[in-house]
Amino acid sequence: MTFTLRRALTTTAAVGVLLLAATACSDDSSAEQTPTTASASSSAPGSASASPTGSNRSTPMDIRVTLDGQEVEATLNDSPAARDLASLLPLTLDLKDFHGTERIADPPRKLTTENAPNPQAPKTGDLTYYAPWGNLALFYKDGPSASEDLLVLGHIDADADQLAGADRITIEAAS
Repeated sequence: MTFTLRRALTTTAAVGVLLLAATACSDDSSAEQTPTTASASSSAPGSASASPTGSNRSTPMDIRVTLDGQEVEATLNDSPAARDLASLLPLTLDLKDFHGTERIADPPRKLTTENAPNPQAPKTGDLTYYAPWGNLALFYKDGPSASEDLLVLGHIDADADQLAGADRITIEAAS
């Protein structure tokens, strides 16, 4: 009986140590779990100094975007939804106009909306995700006021005319 009790206490202590170690590791990266795609984006020089909270959604992830065969500069932010979009790359989607403000397309599946950043009004060039419909939206005009349903995923550096006339977008991971 003493052997069984000692074994149970040893096992319990080992589990406790593992839980403490896991908790200590997760405290460094806030409550959200960061997949490996995000760590690759933070390998730039000087990126070792994280914010005190460890939740820096402004760390950009470079992507390669082509609009109707013409490559343009683009980045994704480091939000969970943007990382989820990055996991689907490469993507080629047909765009259609919506309300004379944005071009929209449907990704192959809905993106996560967990731990979404604070809502912000979309600006020209913003790549966004409209959660209720599960579609991507590329704004070629400044959008309406901020909405919790519209998540800004990143930004495409192209002029408004090029964005407004785009019929096809290809998004790939930058090498």
